[in-house]
Amino acid sequence: MGRMKIRRPRLPRTRTGQRRLVQAVMAGCVLALLPVTWLYVSTADRLRTTADAPAAPVAVVFGAGLWNGQPSPYLANRLDAAATLYREGRVKVLLVTGDNSRKDYDEPDAMRAYLTRHGVPGERVVRDYAGFDTWDSCVRARKIFGVDRAVLVSQGFHIRRAVALCEAAGIDAYGVGVDEKHDVTWFYGGTREVFAAGKAVLDTVFHPDPEFLGPKETGVTRALAAR
Repeated sequence: MGRMKIRRPRLPRTRTGQRRLVQAVMAGCVLALLPVTWLYVSTADRLRTTADAPAAPVAVVFGAGLWNGQPSPYLANRLDAAATLYREGRVKVLLVTGDNSRKDYDEPDAMRAYLTRHGVPGERVVRDYAGFDTWDSCVRARKIFGVDRAVLVSQGFHIRRAVALCEAAGIDAYGVGVDEKHDVTWFYGGTREVFAAGKAVLDTVFHPDPEFLGPKETGVTRALAAR
């Protein structure tokens, strides 16, 4: 029985064909980068540091993974920045949003425990257990927890997308991007954002419902009212 021959795609041999191929590749690259360009342009005036973040009732901290039940180094840095915002009086309540889709993985509780160990009163930390992605977290912050103005805390490679999505969800949002050393995780996160930007465009256009919406919660309102 003879071997099946696999035909390899042939490159154009004529100058015209080669030129068209190059033009098609360039057009594809431009289209792929348009969502990223939109994120940079639309959020240019919305990025701050912990030192110059505007006052807001709430800081929203996005989950970034657990290591053996504890916040990963990237998540710990986000929480440290949020704790600084609280201690300096720039925010009154911290809304920690993350994944708790299974019993043995609980980002929000781990985030709250970390913050309380670092001086943030437990009654000032509200947990969102259904922040399965950035869009879900933003929509739930607005529709479920009633947040209409917030400072968002994440890594620098993610914060622009977070701001754009929360703005689209109806939140007056500013972003604090936490600095990190440029390690493998940082480069992976930056590369991932190129692809995630395309989904962000679709989310802002079509406003899909979160994976889980549920009833409204009064946690943020009660925490703001607490003395």
